Amino acid sequence: MNTYHIHITGIVQGVGFRPFVFNLAAQKGLHGWVNNTENGVHIKFNADEEQAQDFYRKVLDSAPRLSRISDHQMEQVPDRQYHDFQIIESSTTGNLDMPVTPDFALCEDCRTEIHDPAARRLNYAFTTCTNCGPRYSIIQQLPYDRPVTTMKKFAMCPECQHEYEDPANRRYYSQTNSCKTCGIALSLYEDEKEQVIASGDAIKMICDRIIAGQILAIKGIGGYLLICDANNKKTIEKLRTKKHRPTKPFAIMYPNLEAMKQDAEINNSEQQTLLSEVAPILLLKKKLKNALSIQDKVIAPGLNRIGCMLPYAPLFELLLHQLGRPVIATSGNVSGSPIIFEDKLAIAELSSIADAVISNNRPILVPQDDSVVAYTTRNNKKIIHRRSRGLAPNYFNKNLKVPATSILALGAQMKSSFALVNKQKIYISQYLGDMDNYLTQEAFENTLEHLLNLFNTPPEIILVDKHPNYFTTQLGEQLARKFAVPLIKTQHHKAHFAAVLAENNIIESSEPILGVIWDGTGYGDDGQIWGGEFFLFHDHQIDRVSHISPFPAILGDKMPREPRISALSVGFGLANNSEVLQAKFTSAEYRTYVNLLQKTTTNLTTTSMGRLFDATASILLQIDKVSYEGEAAIQLEALAQNFFNDQPPTFDYSYFASQDRLPADTSQFLLQAVVHDLKNKINSVEIAARFHISLVDLIRRIAQQFEVEKLAFSGGVFQNELLTDLVITLLADDFELLFHHQLSPNDENISFGQIASYWIDQHKKEMVS
Repeated sequence: MNTYHIHITGIVQGVGFRPFVFNLAAQKGLHGWVNNTENGVHIKFNADEEQAQDFYRKVLDSAPRLSRISDHQMEQVPDRQYHDFQIIESSTTGNLDMPVTPDFALCEDCRTEIHDPAARRLNYAFTTCTNCGPRYSIIQQLPYDRPVTTMKKFAMCPECQHEYEDPANRRYYSQTNSCKTCGIALSLYEDEKEQVIASGDAIKMICDRIIAGQILAIKGIGGYLLICDANNKKTIEKLRTKKHRPTKPFAIMYPNLEAMKQDAEINNSEQQTLLSEVAPILLLKKKLKNALSIQDKVIAPGLNRIGCMLPYAPLFELLLHQLGRPVIATSGNVSGSPIIFEDKLAIAELSSIADAVISNNRPILVPQDDSVVAYTTRNNKKIIHRRSRGLAPNYFNKNLKVPATSILALGAQMKSSFALVNKQKIYISQYLGDMDNYLTQEAFENTLEHLLNLFNTPPEIILVDKHPNYFTTQLGEQLARKFAVPLIKTQHHKAHFAAVLAENNIIESSEPILGVIWDGTGYGDDGQIWGGEFFLFHDHQIDRVSHISPFPAILGDKMPREPRISALSVGFGLANNSEVLQAKFTSAEYRTYVNLLQKTTTNLTTTSMGRLFDATASILLQIDKVSYEGEAAIQLEALAQNFFNDQPPTFDYSYFASQDRLPADTSQFLLQAVVHDLKNKINSVEIAARFHISLVDLIRRIAQQFEVEKLAFSGGVFQNELLTDLVITLLADDFELLFHHQLSPNDENISFGQIASYWIDQHKKEMVS
């Protein structure tokens, strides 16, 4: 008998891969061993060549559902005879080269078990197996085994130990295995006094409190959630007041899919996503009438979509099953701060919002918000709005050539993430929030330190944004000095473009590609504020070739918080606008702002598409101040979507339709057209629709101007499902369209884009040399 060695890399740890191999080897009558190491799963076994090839194929074809194989190989090695098949202890030399297993949602087997009166885990709120449960959020080091997770302090009882050692049991080598006897305990904190509560008693107590109108802070997988009755308007309004979140929509957790379908339209793709191991928040189209009478006008004011999710942790499953109604489930924080995950901080901080805090004694090491996903209405295009729990921190792209250099990219200031290249594998952190907040900065540094410690490999290059005042830029400068490595600065929108090019595996393409990069703000190469950009990727470089017409950027951060300022800035000086604009300000405000606008020699300018959306929403919807980023644009999108419920989109609706060529003042032209239609009593729904179609027409005309056949899209504006739908519907016949797949179009992709931009520059240098 020969001896063979199989080496498999990817997400193969924490997903039951070793037990799977063990059982398969037993079925085949093979002897040998399987183990985890710092670079994946290794299998050695005795077989003849035919048996070996058959076993190899079966391992690859029948691998556990949650595994993700990125590479594999088998070779014959020097003979060694084995007398049985074993799972041997994980080993590591500290030179790690492997993905990090993400957190997985509750599987169907465990969901059934916790409701089974005959099962010993009936009502146990922390039931898991090899197919579900926390991973990334509780791991201290790799390879993934119980002693290096926060489960290490929970010694398994004899029954759990037997399951753990039984090859026929789905909990065979399940590192998170526990039960009521040996497992995790719940505690209730009220007025900061602790009361330990049994899992079964806890569920009834929590339900009673929710029905009574209380707000509860409950510890989940990646942090605390604030939960209350989605039918109780008074309680939801109280939550908004205490959380300082006046209008931003809340997510809703439903007991099951059937209950959710009473409130929302759900297609097959959406259903599969909801039931997947990620179990994200999904932005779904509301039905016109809610059978469950959720308070949708308070939950998602003015919007035609609601954020819905299913219980992804056993505690939430037990709670929602008994409660039998949907609940608000929003991040446990004060708006603008990161999700709270530490118990002491939760008790101290969330007690000011919640009537009680429900905690447990399993620590969370890595906090994560829930991921957020949407599908467009017309073309069913998937858009990731927030990449976090269940998706982070791995990025897989078999077709992307990843150089061996170790690189750390620190991303942007808003919706930040960082990215790490280690051993030719890419890791992109979860969404980490906006870096204007000290607590968010602290969370960013802690998460970065944790991931760097997992791999224990210092970066050879550090990449940052060009903006000198970004926290991430300054942190990068500090780290470059600490590690004594080069620091390279990348322009914000070029990073966006590079990210979508790399996601589509064309960073080495020789044909020209037009990048449409639209967002709210980014520091331009000229020191101005960019955001409505067109770039050309050609000859292995990225050049800015066009943009919407600039307008003054005044009042700093006040401008995105008050869309009326954008309306004044874009519309200032245009005929017949003064009456419309002046009504939005007090006399003193108007005089002050006009004086600022008249000082054109000292003003910054911006080409921000986000601010153009704000200006249009201010004129059309009278949204002059907002309480969260993008609120005005989201409301404008919702209004325009109503038009296309009955009308097919065509370029006949474009404001540019009557123009032989694009006007030089594109921004001002569009806003003036909106004002003109409004004064002529055109329905606001149609005006909003015309604005959106005009933007697609703008893209078409620029693409025709540069004679390109491929268009790539990135930037936060392309989280707009309607705009993305219109781009696909109106342009797909004439152009090849490239979008993000695994990443959000917003600034979460900047860190990855900085890496891709660096690769493009290196490739250009290699071509020249």
